[in-house]
Amino acid sequence: MNILVINAGSSSLKYQLFDMDNGSVPARGLLERIGLDGRVKHKAEGHADYEAEISLPDHASAVRELLGLLTHAEHGVLENVADISAVGHRVVHGGEHFSSSALVTRDVETAIESVAPLAPLHNPPNLVGISACREVMGDIPQVAVFDTAFHQTIPEHAFLYALPYEYYTDNQVRRYGFHGTSHRYVSERAAKLLDRPLSSLKIVTCHLGNGSSLAAVDGGRSVDTTMGMTPLEGVPMGTRSGNIDPAIIEYICSARGMTVEEVITVLNKKSGMLGISGVSSDFRDLYTAAAGDGENSRRSMLALDIFAYNVRKQIGALAAAMGGIDALVFTAGVGENNPDMRAAICGGLGFLGLALDGAKNAAARGESDISADGARAGVLVIPTNEEYVIAMDTRDLI
Repeated sequence: MNILVINAGSSSLKYQLFDMDNGSVPARGLLERIGLDGRVKHKAEGHADYEAEISLPDHASAVRELLGLLTHAEHGVLENVADISAVGHRVVHGGEHFSSSALVTRDVETAIESVAPLAPLHNPPNLVGISACREVMGDIPQVAVFDTAFHQTIPEHAFLYALPYEYYTDNQVRRYGFHGTSHRYVSERAAKLLDRPLSSLKIVTCHLGNGSSLAAVDGGRSVDTTMGMTPLEGVPMGTRSGNIDPAIIEYICSARGMTVEEVITVLNKKSGMLGISGVSSDFRDLYTAAAGDGENSRRSMLALDIFAYNVRKQIGALAAAMGGIDALVFTAGVGENNPDMRAAICGGLGFLGLALDGAKNAAARGESDISADGARAGVLVIPTNEEYVIAMDTRDLI
């Protein structure tokens, strides 16, 4: 069975083709600058990588292009489009409508559209991807897999903000959480690596990248998470501020003559690691700058310290929410690939029974247990695979 997984953005479309019989990925790629000049990058097993500039006036043309690549004599891996059994779509926000993935129907699309104001940069492009696939591929089954669904098990006392209650009942203001497919995947893999039932484990999962969130996974269920109604809440990130005093927004508007919209743009796109360092939102650039001299070095090191401190603080909070911790999991770009940041985060967490083995941490590649011998709680590195979760859910639903 072949499952096509699609992640549609406003001007891009990422895809992976999964052979569910063996879990392999025969082809993957990216179509970008849709509606502009158009560009494609395509990788397929047994074929040379393919890149080209191509006219992509809309998402439907991008879907036609990717199907052409998958069946191309030189670049393809399929005989024809009929070899694709279904399409799985990443959908960022499902609101309270979806606690699991769903087979796409008109009602499901209406529900996704109804919560678009909660994710205006993501849900509309996700819907465009679904519509484009229907236009090009006809009645092939499509499945929506929601970033927010895994967190629908968070209890009311954890997801509500201390605002007038009608803001929740009338306007759906609450914590939703994101990166759900990642937190779900790595917590399930952690149980397998530890050879213990997931139902018996209290796990804090750390999805750390340009966008970062942590989750408390108790017995396989998310019971709290750091991102909120939007992905802006939580720890500082590449360009996002994370948690701030909300009164700062009004103050900055007055002090700097900015509108609320302009300040929100700053909080999303010009804050976090970029805002503190003045150098970059990329952690690799920050480590390079921190090794130098001068103000850029000082501010880059400060940004890294702020990130590690806030992640460490949230680990403690999430462990408290569960009444303990059996394992800490690092995933995503920074979590998987940066041993220095992992060490900085874990420093001072010995009171939770967490301790790193320095050599294991430095040598970690792929799935790794980097715990010190005798530590009461495990520390694991697990590469995330959100696309595989989407493929599995799509297969199961059809």
